[in-house]
This record gives sequence, C-alpha cells and structure tokens, in this order.
Amino acid sequence: MSTLHTRDLIINVPGRTDGFPLNLSVEPGQTWGVLGPNGAGKTTLLHTLAGLLPARSGRVVLSDAPLIALKRRDIARQLGLVFQERQDSFPATVMETALIGRHPWLSPWESEQADDQIRAQQALAAMDVDHLSGRLLSTLSGGERQRVAIATLMTQNPDIWLLDEPTNHLDLHHQVKVMSLLRDQSVAGKAVFMCLHDLNLAARWCSHVLLLYPNGDACWGPADSMLKPSALEQLYNQKLVTVEADGAPVFVPVSPS
Repeated sequence: MSTLHTRDLIINVPGRTDGFPLNLSVEPGQTWGVLGPNGAGKTTLLHTLAGLLPARSGRVVLSDAPLIALKRRDIARQLGLVFQERQDSFPATVMETALIGRHPWLSPWESEQADDQIRAQQALAAMDVDHLSGRLLSTLSGGERQRVAIATLMTQNPDIWLLDEPTNHLDLHHQVKVMSLLRDQSVAGKAVFMCLHDLNLAARWCSHVLLLYPNGDACWGPADSMLKPSALEQLYNQKLVTVEADGAPVFVPVSPS
C-alpha cells in the first residue's frame, strides 16, 4: 500500500507570508479530517498533495519518491482526488465519467475491458447512481454529480484517497453512506485524507485530524486529542457546547448572547 508524507511542507496560500511546516505521515488504514475556517488553505493543501499546485517550500513524498519526480500516470495509480467543485466541459454519460477512473491503468489508446465496466458499474451501484448510468452528467443534480465523482474515484481504486468536502451537496442519508464507504476503505487498507466543514463528521468518522488556522499555524494528531472544545473554539472563533451521542462527541455552536 502507498503512503503519503510531507517534509517541512509550507503551502502557497495567496496573501500569507509564511506558514507552519507540515510533517505529516498519511498511512494505510487511517482516515484524516482537515478542519479549518474559510481561507485557511484546506483546498490549497489538498491540491498541493495531489501535485496540482506547487508548494512554497518543502516537499511531498509518495511511497518514498518525491511527488515532483513521478509521472502523472504513476501518481494516479496511487493517489486520487475528488474536487469540491467541478467544471464538466465535455458531454459525457455517468458511465463514461466513472470509466475515466480506469484511464491510469490502461495503455495509450487501449479501450476499457469487461472488468473495467464491471468495476465502474459496481462503484455506481455503491453510490446509488447506477440507474443513471446512461444519463448525461450535466443533467444531474449537485448531489448526484458528487456521488458520481466518488464512484469515479472508487473505479480508479488508488491507495490514497484525497477528497475536498466529500459530503458537499449530499442529503443526510447519502452523507452517512459516503462517510461509511470512506471508513470501509480505510479498514480495507486505503488511506483517506479529506477536507471537512462539519466537526461532527470528523468526530464520528476520522481517526486523525489536522487543524489549519488562518494565520498559517497548524496542529495534527489522533482525533480524540485534536477535537477539544478549547482548540476548536480558537480555530473557528466560535463558542461551542459539547454533548455525547452514540459514543461520539457532538459539537453545537452557541449563539451570541
């Protein structure tokens, strides 16, 4: 299984002069949640880890090799990314979109085989969108398109899953379905690293948490040591009340008096 490491990584957030060096190790079986207010650099970090944005300093290491030294096909066989927002420039059906996940595994000009079709169909079924396989992606709702994006990542089947707000646009049932799927992937040996806005999703589903502050500071570690009211109140500049439900903490924002 592949691993992802950062070595003194400082991401390049516009308008920020510096940042705390990140020395993370994302290992198989871990589920990471990245928390922070708007503008803290969560999406920038995710895109830097995927090799889509350059770092200000430091480096990203994928399975003992510097990310910048690897070919995109080699990266895509180990690491996949679900964007927060997507622009679909070309008309494609749901099935055609899911099959894009197999491209890193095919040689140039090679067509998808029956096994690829089966893998894509199973992924679409896991996300409850297999009945839409013949529909154009552009005709779907935001939640349906999000589920297709996750199914495409499932079809790709990398060792490391990077996701930017994976529950974006999803109703409550499908939020739970997606988070359960991501947990199952980590149990199976994948590494999951995702940006979240919902503290309670992180508390229930994540084994590790990274807190990103607007000034560039950061801290990280096991979820139970990171998800402390004092740290989260400082992170979001928001008073919180903590209760427990089903064995997990639930964080509730308190209205100003």
